[in-house]
Amino acid sequence: MLGFVAAAVVCGVLVAGAVTPVVALSGLAVSNSIAYFEGFPDYLAITPLSQKSNIYAVKDDGSPVLLASFYDQNRIEVGWDQVAQFVKDAAISGEDPRYYEHNGIDAQGTLRAVAMTVLGDQIQGGSSIAQQYVKNVRVQACEREATQAEQTTCYDNVTATSASRKLKEMRLALGLEKRYTKDQVLLGYLNIAGFGGTVYGIEAAANYYYNTTAAGLTLAQSASLMAIVNNPVKFQLDQPDSFTNGTANGYAANRARRDYILGQMLRYGKITQQQHDEAVATPVEPQIHEPSTGCQTAGSSAYFCDYVSNLLRTDPTFGPDAATRMLNFRRGGYNVYTSLDLDLQDAATNAIAANVPQSYPGWDVGAVVSSVQVGTGRVLAMVQNKQYSQDPAVTANNPDYTAINYNTDYDQGGSGGFQPGSGYKVFTLAEWLKEGHSLNERVDSKPKANWGTFQDSCLGPQNYNSEHWSPKNDAGETGANYTALQSTVQSINTGYIGMAKKLDLCGIRKTAEAFGMHRADGTPLVQSASAVIGINEVAPLSMAVAFAGIANNGTTCSPIAIDKIVNADGTEMPVPKSTCTQSVSPDVAAAMHYALQMVMTSGTATTSWFGTSPRVPLIGKTGTTDGNKDTWMNGASTKVATVAAVVSVSGEANQRAIYLDSGQAATARHRIWPAVMSVANAKYGGDAFTTLPPSTALRPTG
Repeated sequence: MLGFVAAAVVCGVLVAGAVTPVVALSGLAVSNSIAYFEGFPDYLAITPLSQKSNIYAVKDDGSPVLLASFYDQNRIEVGWDQVAQFVKDAAISGEDPRYYEHNGIDAQGTLRAVAMTVLGDQIQGGSSIAQQYVKNVRVQACEREATQAEQTTCYDNVTATSASRKLKEMRLALGLEKRYTKDQVLLGYLNIAGFGGTVYGIEAAANYYYNTTAAGLTLAQSASLMAIVNNPVKFQLDQPDSFTNGTANGYAANRARRDYILGQMLRYGKITQQQHDEAVATPVEPQIHEPSTGCQTAGSSAYFCDYVSNLLRTDPTFGPDAATRMLNFRRGGYNVYTSLDLDLQDAATNAIAANVPQSYPGWDVGAVVSSVQVGTGRVLAMVQNKQYSQDPAVTANNPDYTAINYNTDYDQGGSGGFQPGSGYKVFTLAEWLKEGHSLNERVDSKPKANWGTFQDSCLGPQNYNSEHWSPKNDAGETGANYTALQSTVQSINTGYIGMAKKLDLCGIRKTAEAFGMHRADGTPLVQSASAVIGINEVAPLSMAVAFAGIANNGTTCSPIAIDKIVNADGTEMPVPKSTCTQSVSPDVAAAMHYALQMVMTSGTATTSWFGTSPRVPLIGKTGTTDGNKDTWMNGASTKVATVAAVVSVSGEANQRAIYLDSGQAATARHRIWPAVMSVANAKYGGDAFTTLPPSTALRPTG
């Protein structure tokens, strides 16, 4: 009690009166009280407020489309002119009627609170708006502590019901009003105040409770919201309290406080009698508008959103460690503008929905599309056949839902990747051409059980004499002397193994890595002879990046998904940049173009070729794994690369024996890929590939 009396002494001195009565109650010397008060700092470090961050796609006309928001505190800071005058008047009338008359401490209010405390046994309020602002700033600072324990300790200290805390807030309030104008302090208070739950600040409160802005609030709404600030639990508007108090009005507690504020506004001349009466007669009727939060609100773009949020969490551009990065994002008020092309995204969403179900009896089916812009690495589309959920109870019991992003690596979405089958042959083709071999060169392509020794400059020679490894060809081809071009166009496994016999397995692996290829689980690429025909589990996005590199005359650009980030203060932040590297020479890429265009026009990908309209020059390569478990269509124009795959997420399934509503499961890739690339071709066009390889690439040999 003596501490609260000391607070009263300080207030009394500040207003040059009203000291003697309370001093007599305590026996404290005024000089000692003032000395104690003066010992507190008068400077309050105001750190940026926690604000929600948003992830957007951008339409062709430049307008943003919100995918999802993330926040610890749902807050949107606004300026003075963005807040209705009713709100400002309600705040002052209800919380601090003499706000524009005192210097940060309402001495009369504090003295009255002390007197009530002395006469009763409850600690009274009496804090000015400046003091409440100080308290909120100190609480906000606690939330930036590194650990939960540190946050709790800090919070307990700054909210403790003690004279020491009150005196410190008084001192800081005085210092605050020396540095800032009354309007600045009031606006700060309205932006920082809690309105129940995770809703902070008047703009977010207006959005959440009334689906309007702080500028658009009516008189009754303004008073109702400012009622919440006084006691967010007691006066909340999230749910009616009629079930507990038995009143006809479902928000009786809020209404009583609201009407008190309206009465105060009338008393101090802020509103007319008519305005008061009309507002009092207005029912308390909130229109709760839940803000989007988390990627589950992004609909069919949820997995792309998840990919972006993982980039924000893992890229060192955004902080020194994952916890700091995500904290910065959830509290920093970032507006993240992504590379997503909504037209391609919609095309991919519709194509998958039309051809592959979210679940299938006896088959853990997955379907994916990843599209990448050639030459920039910008991710244009990312879709899969599941609904997104982070709730384990949902994903455990419903095969239509998953939190795993099948398009990306394990550390970007939880997927271990899938075997690409013959799509992986393009890296052996690149190494073949790099080493000076011709597309018309013939190799021993006869199926056999003993393939002998393969050269490996990294691991040493690999012997396949005793392993009884006898890969077959998809269509049962038995030719013994295929050219490299024939093996590519018809996807002859044994032809490619014969090509690998003349190469260095380590060199093939390094060439694959040069195109950005890596295992989705983060382990090193396998470089065995069997790896030539696609046993490494990789992410569909990685394959799309590689085909974009082939289309880009051999220059591969790492994927990026963020075009721009605007901070809460309107400044742009640095974002990760794509790194482009020359994977193979333009001449090698030109020879690859020659072969991979023939795959489209007369090889295993003709169904996709003829299904695409408008038709521009395209390169492509199909892939089918053992037992038809996974089926891929990989390809690109000179503008966009797209990978469409239907995969077995777990277990085994023969897609050639499964018929979906749209047709055979094994051919669904050829219905999905053209639908996406038709939109890409119409929007981005496509130029002629460089298809005149050096004469050595087509010379007849062998």
